[in-house]
Amino acid sequence: MSTPLQVLKSEFFRALAHPTRIRILERLVQGERSVQDLQSALVLGQPVVSQHLAALRARNVVTVRREGTQAYYALRSPLVADLLRVAREFLNQRLSESQSESQSMLRELKREDRQG
Repeated sequence: MSTPLQVLKSEFFRALAHPTRIRILERLVQGERSVQDLQSALVLGQPVVSQHLAALRARNVVTVRREGTQAYYALRSPLVADLLRVAREFLNQRLSESQSESQSMLRELKREDRQG
């Protein structure tokens, strides 16, 4: 049985669980961006960018500021940038370990070939 807090955490991570949303957040780590800036940087159409920004906004991950017809998005909290940094560090470590394990297995296979 899930607690309300676990459900809230799950919804937060679900909001992050799309490559386009991660790309958007990585751009927003650098500072506030307009929808047009994000479209250009990500080489995506306006409907796609808007759809993903709406998902992030619905989970309170980003904020929006309107200036005339322009909408500018920013991270709601700098902790999101910290979360992305920790995820990169975790994945880097995991990939390094996997590479090390792969190299070790390759060496073992070569030894078996020589012995075989």
